[in-house]
Amino acid sequence: MSELSRLSLNQASIPAWNVAQAAEGCARAGVGWIGLWRDRVAETGLETAARQVADAGIRVSSLCRGGWFSTGDPDRRRDDNRRAVEEAARLGAPVLVLVCGPGPGGDLEEGRRRVADGIADLAPLAETSGVRLAVEPLHPMYCADRSVVVTLDQALRLAVDAGHGTGVIVDAYHVWWDPAVWAGIAAAGERILGFHVNDWLDPTPDILNGRGLMGDGVIDLRRLRGAVDEAGYEGPIEVEIFSDEFARRPPDQALARICERYLEHVAAPGGVRR
Repeated sequence: MSELSRLSLNQASIPAWNVAQAAEGCARAGVGWIGLWRDRVAETGLETAARQVADAGIRVSSLCRGGWFSTGDPDRRRDDNRRAVEEAARLGAPVLVLVCGPGPGGDLEEGRRRVADGIADLAPLAETSGVRLAVEPLHPMYCADRSVVVTLDQALRLAVDAGHGTGVIVDAYHVWWDPAVWAGIAAAGERILGFHVNDWLDPTPDILNGRGLMGDGVIDLRRLRGAVDEAGYEGPIEVEIFSDEFARRPPDQALARICERYLEHVAAPGGVRR
C-alpha cells in the first residue's frame, strides 16, 4: 500500500470545498481518507454527506468535534455530544475528536472537573455505538478560551480514567513544544487514535488561523512521525491546516501541495507504509 493512501485531508485545510467536493477531490488525488467537521456535514445533511463520501470511495478518519464540556447549559451540551457520537457512527467515522473547552470564568480546576465528568458520561454511549472518543490536547495558548487540556499527559490521564476505548489525538501543532511529548507518545501507545500534521511558523501570524504547511515551520515532523509509529499507531495521518493564507489557494492546487509536502516531510522513508 502506498504511503499516500494513509494520508487524510482534514476538511478544515480546504474550507472552500463542501463535503462532496472534498471527497471527490481526495479521490482524484489518490488520498484515501477525509476528516470531517460537524458544521460542514450539517450544511450538506448527515445522510447526504455519508452517501457522498461513500460514493467517492473515501473513508472517514474522524469527525470533529465533540466536547466543550465546561461551557453553556450542561443538558444541552450533553445532548449535543450524544448527537455527535450518533453522527460519527452514521458517517462511519471510527473516532470522534473532543476539544474539551475552557475553564468557566477562568476557573481551570472547575473546567477540568467538568471535562473529566463529561468524557466519563459520554464514553459508554460511544463504545456501544462503535465510536472511540479521542481527547485532543491544545497548545497552552488556547487554555483561556478553548481547552483546559493542554498536554498529552493530561489527555492520556483523562482517556485512561474514562475507559471504554477512549484515547488521544497527537496534533503536531499542539504538542511539539512539550519536552515530555516523547514519553507521552510512548505511554499512550494503542490509545493514540489520530495523528495530525501541520507546522508552526516563526513568527506565528495568527494563533488560530496561522498554521503552516509541513516544511514551512520549525516542527520536527519526522521525529514525531517516528515516535507515533514506534508507539504502534498505524492509522490515517490527517493534515489539518487552519490558515487564512492557505485557504486562498485554488483547492486542487492546495491538495496537490499537501500531498507533496506530506511525502517530503512526513511520509516514512521510501514512501512505504510501515
